[in-house]
Amino acid sequence: MERTDAEPVAGARREAAEWWRGGVIYQIYPRSFQDSNGDGIGDLAGITSRLPHVASLGVDAIWLSPFMPSPMKDFGYDISDYRGVDPIFGTLSDFDALVAEAHRLGLKVIIDQVLSHTSDKHPWFVESRSSRDNGRADWYVWADPKPDGTPPNNWLSVFGASSWEWDSRRRQYYLHNFLTSQPDLNFHNPAVREALLADVRFWLDRGVDGFRLDTANFYFHDAALADNPPLDPALQSEVMASRNQPYNWQDHLHDKNRPEVPVFLGELRALLDEYGAMAVGEVGERIRGVELMAEYTTGGDRLQMCYAFDFLSGRMPAAAAIRGILERFEAKASDGWACWAFSNHDVERHATRWAGGRDEVERILRLAAGILLTIRGSVCLYQGEELGLTEADIAYEDLVDPYGINFWPEVKGRDGARTPMVWEAGAPQGGFTTARPWLPVPAEHLARAVDRQEADPDSLLHFYRAFLRFRRAHPALVAGTIAFLDAGPDVLAFVREGAGERILCAFNLSEAEAALDIGADRPVPLEGHGFSGQLDGGRVILPAHDGFVAML
Repeated sequence: MERTDAEPVAGARREAAEWWRGGVIYQIYPRSFQDSNGDGIGDLAGITSRLPHVASLGVDAIWLSPFMPSPMKDFGYDISDYRGVDPIFGTLSDFDALVAEAHRLGLKVIIDQVLSHTSDKHPWFVESRSSRDNGRADWYVWADPKPDGTPPNNWLSVFGASSWEWDSRRRQYYLHNFLTSQPDLNFHNPAVREALLADVRFWLDRGVDGFRLDTANFYFHDAALADNPPLDPALQSEVMASRNQPYNWQDHLHDKNRPEVPVFLGELRALLDEYGAMAVGEVGERIRGVELMAEYTTGGDRLQMCYAFDFLSGRMPAAAAIRGILERFEAKASDGWACWAFSNHDVERHATRWAGGRDEVERILRLAAGILLTIRGSVCLYQGEELGLTEADIAYEDLVDPYGINFWPEVKGRDGARTPMVWEAGAPQGGFTTARPWLPVPAEHLARAVDRQEADPDSLLHFYRAFLRFRRAHPALVAGTIAFLDAGPDVLAFVREGAGERILCAFNLSEAEAALDIGADRPVPLEGHGFSGQLDGGRVILPAHDGFVAML
């Protein structure tokens, strides 16, 4: 059949629309990135002023954590207006300027959409709680008490105690999977889903390129309100069995992870496709997270990609554990796509979880970056990760996170991962603000400030830049297939293949030298990645916490 001029154009458009496949996304926590007006809180204008730093890394996109109007009980994850900007962050004009500058620098813009719940100050909830027969009476999850007045079932809140709160006006309980000030929307109501999609469209019309969907697996609940069973002890890891978090004692079969979730994801995908936009879903689930990621991304009519918490808790996983997680996803989602992260605003930074208190901290952080940027999938980097920022130790009197305040001292909450970025080692508050910052700037972070690392060609910051250039130069590392090699307990080894390339990647996760037998293969070592593994006949010699990358 004769080709038409439209065919290559259509192919180019499809390729451009799939920029997210293998893309690297830089997460910005707006309160902590840059303060532009001297109130101690980061804002949109401050972010805009620092976008050249982000662009210089060589990432593809930014993800902005919530900046919409909010009472800030959960620092923006309790939204009271889906179509505005909270005054502490600026105005819609500031947002438009940010988008324009990001696009000028070649960066896509992804924003957080918190759709599973709203603030109790949102007009929808104010109306819903006013009576049992108003126009939005069933826009949230309401239930009568048991005959003895207790909540309708045993569901628990992530933040502690029952996930049901009594409302004296309606004489009913409402569901809140998080704070009592974060009531859950009723996704079984089509009008709710329609209203949320209209709010998503508002931001698409303002030029955003995609969305990070907070708690995507919480969208639906069991309409029959069945009790959750106890978690099988065999499934309890050290983290999940934490004795100060009873939420982890339940198997959350009925209050999240419901089979109806893909219904809404399909409705959302249809809207995204109108604009050529994308979405990455957060799957807040550690037990069956990989399986849900697969369910939510297969078929081409749901989400483009998801991430779970498999790499976001605990110590540095063993090579076999990393391989197992990746192979489980590949087996479950042959046509799906994952997005991987080692740190974010909700967990202890991996510089502390994985490298804290160990020798060769810098090499461990470079090793972690090399693994994250070569495994199959897209990548989220959290602000300060490129600097090697550690988890801050925040004094109790400085805590603002309700989760940390509630579970102190066994769990110190999320503030330690949310402290301000450090731009200039010698400037007040590390160059973040001229005022008292909303969270303290840790003294130990100043030595890792951007200006210090810019001046050091051997710094972690320059390593990230170089490796991101290296990744971009090799399409197989961006979107190619992955096949694992048997390499012993301490070495993670795999081949990425695509666009005419076959690239061998090997990483030694141990504190001793290791070797990988490559048999008859004769790889050609590649340059520009920053690792120092060497060929020795039919073997690759890998120093401790080091790697090797070569063309096959």
